[in-house]
Amino acid sequence: MAFKSVIEKGPSKVYIMANEAIARAALESDVKVYTTYPGSPTVEILSTFEKVLGHLDLKMELSVNEKVALETAAGASMVGMRSFVSMKSVGVNVASDALYVLAYTGIRGGCVLLLADDPHAHSSQSEQDGRWFGYTAYLPMFDPSSPQEAFDMVKEAYEISERWKTLVLVRTTTRINHQSGVVEIGEMKRTPYEKLSWDENRTSYNAVGGTAREGKKRLLKKIEEMTVLSNSTPLNRIEYFDGGKVHPGEPPDGVEVELGVITAGVPYNYTIEGLRKLGLKARILKVGMINPFPMDMVKEFLEPLKKVMVVEELSPYLENFVRSAALDANPSIEVMGKGFGPFSEYSEYNIPMLVEALSTASGIPMPMDYEGHKKKMEGLASILPIRPPGFCAGCPHRGTFTALKRAIGKTPIFFSNDIGCYTMLVLPPHSWSDSQLCMGASFGVAAGVNLAAREKVVVAIGDSTLFHAGIPGIVNAIHNNHDLTMVVLHNSVTAMTGQQTHPAHEKTVGGVDGKAIDIEGLLRALGVGKIVNVNSFQIRENVKQMKEALEYKGVSAIISHGECALYHFRNLRRAGARPVPYYVDKDMCKAPYNCIKDFLCPAISIDVDGKSYISPDVCVGCGECAQMCGFGAIKSTATLVGGENKAYYTKEDYDEYLNARNEHEKEVEE
Repeated sequence: MAFKSVIEKGPSKVYIMANEAIARAALESDVKVYTTYPGSPTVEILSTFEKVLGHLDLKMELSVNEKVALETAAGASMVGMRSFVSMKSVGVNVASDALYVLAYTGIRGGCVLLLADDPHAHSSQSEQDGRWFGYTAYLPMFDPSSPQEAFDMVKEAYEISERWKTLVLVRTTTRINHQSGVVEIGEMKRTPYEKLSWDENRTSYNAVGGTAREGKKRLLKKIEEMTVLSNSTPLNRIEYFDGGKVHPGEPPDGVEVELGVITAGVPYNYTIEGLRKLGLKARILKVGMINPFPMDMVKEFLEPLKKVMVVEELSPYLENFVRSAALDANPSIEVMGKGFGPFSEYSEYNIPMLVEALSTASGIPMPMDYEGHKKKMEGLASILPIRPPGFCAGCPHRGTFTALKRAIGKTPIFFSNDIGCYTMLVLPPHSWSDSQLCMGASFGVAAGVNLAAREKVVVAIGDSTLFHAGIPGIVNAIHNNHDLTMVVLHNSVTAMTGQQTHPAHEKTVGGVDGKAIDIEGLLRALGVGKIVNVNSFQIRENVKQMKEALEYKGVSAIISHGECALYHFRNLRRAGARPVPYYVDKDMCKAPYNCIKDFLCPAISIDVDGKSYISPDVCVGCGECAQMCGFGAIKSTATLVGGENKAYYTKEDYDEYLNARNEHEKEVEE
């Protein structure tokens, strides 16, 4: 990451990721409070701010969930500080309760919410379209197409936020968040972080009954005023593509152009490239401020055209406005949107898709057979071995679920899964999950299944997800006397999004000391009847304890303790230690492949001799596989130098291993 570019004084041109450009824009805007809950594709914004903490004067919080993150940012802005909050698309669902009311109450200091959609569901449960939040909440919203636009729009968002005393939304997608480019940044002018006086600027931010109705009236007036801005802002611009190059403004006099394109976000980039490949002329309306929608600008754009293509991913958000505008401005125009050529509401767009659509619209032959090329690629890919996603080497979840399967045995169950790395249980080769919806839904689903099905209900939930959205479901299950067993995966961090801390960790963001919430104490206080604590890596020992929890009638809990492998071994290396891998004693291996079929560790494969092999470059020495081998063929490499046959999991263990190795080397020399 280009961290130095994020905090340099400026102005200058820097090459940075859009997420870094977004953070830089917020910092240039003198944001004093940043809140978030980690989620891809916004994590780099979080990590950039975390690095900034030691260099610039501001406050940052990793909130327990997105709703609290937005409320915290809004609270700071109510006092008068500028705040910023970022989250992924499905996180806005959690925050929406506060979002819609904040539109009514307004704020004082600038408050901007960055929400990131995920077309193709790269790392999400759905392809939801966050553009509708701006429209239905009557909030201004921007939709950038590049790192530069992301930077510019965040800065503009603060001006609009304070001018109209409103929350402003900036909507990105995965392909924008992770895009890099040259960005012209401004000068970093920041004021000291100092608490303000609420008493001196007291204002009502209440929304009940009459105050809510008055808030709605003010909101409608604001959006009407902002519509004037939307129709005039340079962030919404008309361009002319001459077949090879983009020009600002209308085509030259005498040049007739029949085709128009209206687009926003990353599809704008695909449109330009598609036009270039076909050498096709077109008028382009690039919409950057998508709410309030620039209806007057669109009507004017449509008047001289015979055809207009609306290029947007997911739902027909722009298209609905364009069709409405066409009824007044140009009823005979052909509007090509969803359902035209390859355009659908499914997944992401790409350059071949745009070339195909533009070719169909213009009659110009496609420059190459993209579909044939794709089939050839798929044919070549089909000969490669399948590489399904799986747990990392040394992941505590692998041992936890291996033991859980053994404890369950042939008992019929309903397995209610939640959101985290363990979501991979849904996929082959595991295929061990009956439901997985959204953060915290495991308990609600489990309650319904418990009412309807004879089978025992088992819930899996991670520690971060537990605090995010799991607690209400646990309370519901206890209060309503449900019979279920929860498996709480206490791996110390929010692992899937980059090992951020959470309320059960002793540190808050930036390594600051915090108050760790005791999960066992919390569950006991709520009324969980049976709680067992297990070490994730002790598979054989855990089976009996897990059976006790599974046999309990009522709400029981298995808390599986084991740090995320990436987090643990990163810290181990920082402490000066290294993993001590395991190996397969070929003389003892009988090649039943249980260590491969049942355990699915990426470090274990089949060697050329037909027996199991452990890659020393991948193995982290957790020792779980050794417990699975019925022949005792899997051993620690420490045994080769006189060490014990055990997992060298701590710095103290590693020092013990070094002593054994040193003694062995002395003996060899002698």
